[in-house]
Amino acid sequence: MLVDSHCHLDFPDFDGDRDDLVVRARAAGVTKMVTICTRASAEPTVRAIAEAHEGVWYAMGAHPLNVGEAALLTVEELIAYAEHPKMVGIGETGLDYHYDKWPPDMQKESLRRHIVAARETGLPLIIHSRDADDDMAAILREGYDEGAYTCVMHCFSSGRALAEAALEMGFYLSMSGVVTFKNAASLRAIFADAPLDRVLVETDAPYLAPVPKRGKRNEPAYVAHTAATGAEIFGVSTQEFATATTANFHRLFTKVPEVAS
Repeated sequence: MLVDSHCHLDFPDFDGDRDDLVVRARAAGVTKMVTICTRASAEPTVRAIAEAHEGVWYAMGAHPLNVGEAALLTVEELIAYAEHPKMVGIGETGLDYHYDKWPPDMQKESLRRHIVAARETGLPLIIHSRDADDDMAAILREGYDEGAYTCVMHCFSSGRALAEAALEMGFYLSMSGVVTFKNAASLRAIFADAPLDRVLVETDAPYLAPVPKRGKRNEPAYVAHTAATGAEIFGVSTQEFATATTANFHRLFTKVPEVAS
């Protein structure tokens, strides 16, 4: 049994076969999926997908590359979204300095609001970080010192220092298809040095399809390929890796029932 802890089932890439891909995921042993909302305007669509499918939950936040599209989400708005029974995480949020799209100060303010909402709701914060390791570590620590919260570094592909800072605060690192890429040896080494009980697995579908599907549209069923590489990294069987990462998911995403009702 596997969990795809981060995918984007609302994206138009899936408009032609959304129901079928959920079926394919289950056939591949992926029994639970968290579909991620990246802007407030998409929340009704993302919520409807989660409501329509057993085994699909959702998270709500403003992606750093979307923060300037509308007024910044308030802490109160994020807390209100969290009242829905299938809304299980705050984000994705974070910092992205790779593209010069929105000012860093705007991204930082949005991130700080999401941190407060995660603390207030008890739901895990879902972090996107790209080319912003130092600022990300500093803001996560600043927020943690104001009061503990839980967090996952989604699609972790940053440097070792940020990984160590996140783990030191008790956060989780999420493994995506990037770890299967030939040029990702340094990333595989970072994961190899992390505790297995702090690792999740995800697709980030429709992006970042793992080998041997690289270059194709990603989908939740393909998380099995990433999990196979994860098992090799940790020197365990694929079943042991699946069991561990699923247990980790439920330890973090406490709102998701372990057994379907």
